[in-house]
Amino acid sequence: MSINVVEAVTAMVSPILSDLSLELYDLEFAGGILRVTVDTPAGQESGVDVDQISLVTRLLGRELEHDDVVPGRFTLEITSPGLERTLRTPHHFQREVGKNVTIRLVAEHEGRRRMAGTLVGATSTTASVRLENSSDIVEVPLSLIDKAKTVFVWESQPKPNSPEARAAKRKESENSASTDHQEVNAQ
Repeated sequence: MSINVVEAVTAMVSPILSDLSLELYDLEFAGGILRVTVDTPAGQESGVDVDQISLVTRLLGRELEHDDVVPGRFTLEITSPGLERTLRTPHHFQREVGKNVTIRLVAEHEGRRRMAGTLVGATSTTASVRLENSSDIVEVPLSLIDKAKTVFVWESQPKPNSPEARAAKRKESENSASTDHQEVNAQ
C-alpha cells in the first residue's frame, strides 16, 4: 500500500465526506484497487445508502482524474462497512464499543488464540472484551490481533402461521384494544 496515495486520497475525500455529513471509515490501496469505505457518524440509526455512495464515487472520481494522484490504472471502489465490520485501526475499535466481536490473535494471549464477546472498551493500544457466556474481561493488545470484526446478531422471527406468531399477534391485538379502550374512557 502506498502511503503517499493513501494520504493524498484522504486529503481529497475528507472535505467531500464532510459536506455530505459522512465519515471516512477506512481507505486502502492495494493491487490496483483504491477502496474507500464511508459511513455515517457514529450513533446514527441509518447507514450509508446507495445514492450517497454513488455521489461520493462521482465527486471523488472527478478529483482523482483531475489531480492524478494514483499512479497507473486503478479501480475505485466506494463502499460502506456493512453490518459486520472489519476492525483494523484503534479508531475502528473505539467506534464499535458495545458491539459483539470476534477476534483472532497472531499468538496466544491469556490462554486464548480466538475469542468472542462484547467489546467493552478500547484505547489506542488495547481492546477490552467481555467474553461470551462469561463475566471475564480480557484486555487484548491491538498489536496481537490478526483479524477482528463486529458480529451482527440476527433476532429470529417465528414463522408466519406458527403458534408463536399467532400468540404474538393476539397479544399485540389485545394491547391495541386495551389502549383504544383507555383512550375512549379518558375522553
